[in-house]
Amino acid sequence: MTHYSILIIGAGPIGLSCGIAAQNENISYKIIEKGTLVNSLHNFPTDMTFFSSSEKLEIGNLPFTSLSVRPTKQEGLEYYRRVTQYYQLHVELYESFESVERLPNESGKNCFKITTSKETYTCNYIINSTGFYDTPVSLQIPGEQLKKVKHYFTSAHHLFNQRVAIIGASNSAIDVALEAYRKGADVTLLIRGKAIGDSVKYWIRPDIEARIEEGHVKVYYEANVSEITQNRIAFMAKNEHIEIDNDFVYAMTGYRPNIELSEALGIEIDATTGYPKYNKTTLETTSSNVYLAGVVIGGLNTREWFIENSRDHGDKIINHIRNK
Repeated sequence: MTHYSILIIGAGPIGLSCGIAAQNENISYKIIEKGTLVNSLHNFPTDMTFFSSSEKLEIGNLPFTSLSVRPTKQEGLEYYRRVTQYYQLHVELYESFESVERLPNESGKNCFKITTSKETYTCNYIINSTGFYDTPVSLQIPGEQLKKVKHYFTSAHHLFNQRVAIIGASNSAIDVALEAYRKGADVTLLIRGKAIGDSVKYWIRPDIEARIEEGHVKVYYEANVSEITQNRIAFMAKNEHIEIDNDFVYAMTGYRPNIELSEALGIEIDATTGYPKYNKTTLETTSSNVYLAGVVIGGLNTREWFIENSRDHGDKIINHIRNK
């Protein structure tokens, strides 16, 4: 059974920055990731461009150069691979967390026993840096389990000449609608509210509004989906029951943190907001020696924290652990 001072769960940009900070202090650590490196970014649309500029995505004092001010997904993946290789970070991919047990160790300090899909470890500290993008918000309706229903979008070529329903009103839904339309799909937007979301990027809003006005993208407002079948989708729109023919559904209804993981680590979670209780200075949670890093600290409010404003979390946590 291998012992590390710190076990970091999640190999996203912030998890990697925690590993770099630990390595700089000569503190032993291991990063485990249930998917591939920066798995959330890997699941972004193929042609996506970051909202942030490249320098605001940098970690470990390594420059991030890109062809334009806002880097592409592919440039981001290349950058974080390069960071991992440069620092020779101790990352184990495709290894998922399974359970944790708190034990007293020989020195009397708290010690954890962590079981994963590959191995069992002991450690003195745990950093949860799992983000939120890996856990989609479920529709909880009949038919959501069908293969044609997707919560992630990568590319639109396969949607050519297909009837596509997109559920959502924010950036991800609007991006899918525009990409699908441009690849020759018959596109219908289903929006729960009375308008497109206020957070839609300013350079995208005129595009989708024009496509809707032209009739190239159909839209139903105040729409609540009730059932999805193999060939149709049913919903209520302004108190009217509507069913339309359908080949693919993209439920871009948002994502949430893995609250179950945080609860397994002993972290107190607000049942309404999903907000974890933690020290805003040290990022230590109500579970002693368990820390949060990155966007996971925002609970169900996934629009508050990003890579650019949580890059210092690793330094804060490692500084606190070092002082302990």
